[in-house]
This record gives sequence, structure tokens and C-alpha cells, in this order.
Amino acid sequence: MNTLGRSGVEVSALAFGAAVIGNLYTEITEEQAHEAVTAAWQRGIRYFDTAPHYGLGLSERRLGAALSQYPRSAFTISTKVGRRLEPAEGGGDDLANGFAVPATRRRVWDFSADGVRRTLDASLERLGLDRVDVVYLHDPDDHAEQAFREGYPALEKLRSEGVVGAIGAGMNQAEMLTRFVRDTDVDVVLCAGRYTLLDQRALTELLPAAVERGTSVVVGGAFNSGLLADPKPGATYNYAAAPPELLDRALHLKSLADRHGTTLRAAALAFCAAHPAVASVLVGTRSAAEVHDCADQFETAVPAAFWQELRDTGLLPADAPVPAEEPS
Repeated sequence: MNTLGRSGVEVSALAFGAAVIGNLYTEITEEQAHEAVTAAWQRGIRYFDTAPHYGLGLSERRLGAALSQYPRSAFTISTKVGRRLEPAEGGGDDLANGFAVPATRRRVWDFSADGVRRTLDASLERLGLDRVDVVYLHDPDDHAEQAFREGYPALEKLRSEGVVGAIGAGMNQAEMLTRFVRDTDVDVVLCAGRYTLLDQRALTELLPAAVERGTSVVVGGAFNSGLLADPKPGATYNYAAAPPELLDRALHLKSLADRHGTTLRAAALAFCAAHPAVASVLVGTRSAAEVHDCADQFETAVPAAFWQELRDTGLLPADAPVPAEEPS
């Protein structure tokens, strides 16, 4: 277990991302969602991340139900604020936002202090919990002023009151997260898709700033939304069809991994975990089988010769940390 910043909140090195059990892209059953969470527990995963955005609350409800069978002190859970859910009329589905659920609610951007409190209270109700361990400001890209002026101080107050143990921000970019690390007292930032085998932009400023400040980083999107899990025509990158040049690069990485006797999935996870600022790697899985596969890959040592070839051929920057070679 690793501690988030100076918070005392502990997380497992591999974490369960619960967006998928909120019916991300396609529907899964209640039973499948429950089995995925149970499999994560069986594999020693003790950090679970969710958000109201994921399936308009479905992810939080399913995650809370599945975790109710375990002692509350035995796991760490994070959720997010910034998108308030309100009742909606008109029917239809939420696929335009990526989730195969009925559009019975609508999202309202709200990083105000009142919005943060209300959103967290609603999340606790859906989760069936009296507290969460970590709260992130969720995707404040277009709402920076309100997020820094109102949302962040509201989280700081919740932390000082002991309502939450750790606070931070979660985004699909590195630049504003660097600002959070440098200009606020966040414990952790969740950086999705910006520190992977295909995209190391977090290496430039975010990760060094986190090391300097003693702030933890949780890395999400280790597979860049699918491309690094199974590179093939039609694979997704950044939640859209992968550009041809990135598909070619991913296929090349896969062939190198195969040649070195490992898998691209194992390498993708190991790379994210190797940086000293990274406390946990967050992976979204939709079934027990996917959970077990991710755990297996995470436990697999990747040969040092693989990393050396990536550096020698310019596929990885020379200053990107890689795992220490495991003794044979």
C-alpha cells in the first residue's frame, strides 16, 4: 500500500476504475459488475475510484453495493465533484456522453462550494457510505477560475473538518494538474492518459513538480482507452478511433514486447507504476476475467532489455523511469 501525499490515506498500487461498471460504451449486468469488484478484492485491490459522471450515478450505486460486503476500514474509495446530477425529462439514453444508461438525469457543471457539498452528499447516498477517502475536482478544464476560487477551498475545508481524508483533481491533461500541484495543497492528482507508453507529456512538468512537492499521482488510462491493451484496426485512443500513426506505433511496441517474451499490457502498466511520484495505477475493467488479467499483467516482470530497446530506438525518453530489473 502507498500513502497519498501527506494525507495518511493508503491506496493499493493497482486500483479499480469503476467507470466501466457504469455502462461505459456498452451495458453490463448487475451481476457482471458485482463479479468484477469481487475479483478485484480477491486480487488484493483495495483502492476503488468512481464518479457521479459514470453512468449518471450507476457506477457509484453498483460500487457501493459490491463493497458493502467488506469492512469499511479495509478499502479506500474516491469519487469526484464538479458535475452535479439533476432530474431530466424526455427519455432517451446517455450514449452521447459515453454511457449506455437511460438519460433520467442531466449533468450540471458546478464547482461552487455549495455544489461541491451537494454533489458529495448525493454521492454518499448512492454509495451507501457515510464517508469517502478521496475527493477529486473532476475535469475542471473549462471551469478553472471557479475550480480554483471556490471548488478547491471547499475541498480543503472538507479535509480540515475530517469529512474526507485526501483531496485532489482528476483530468485528462497534465498542464492544469501541474498548476494544482504547484499552487494548492492537494494530496493527489489523477492524470488520465497523459503518462503512458504512447504519451509522456506528464513527464515534462507534472511528475517532477509532484516529486518536488510530495504530491502523489494516480495514473489512469494506462492503455490510452484501449489502444495499448489490444492494438488493432478500430482500437480506441483517447476515447476515439486511433489515428493510423499511433496504431502503427502501438503495433510496433507490441511486436517488441512479444520478442522480449512479455506482453504490451504488462509493459504499459509497469511503465506507469515505475515513476516515483505514482502511488497507484487505475484500470477500468468490465468483468472478473479482465480484472484477473490486469492483475496478472501487473504482477509480471518486464525484461530490462525491453526498456533498453525502447530507449535505444527513441520510443521512450531517456529520463523516463522504468522498473528496476527483477532478480531471476
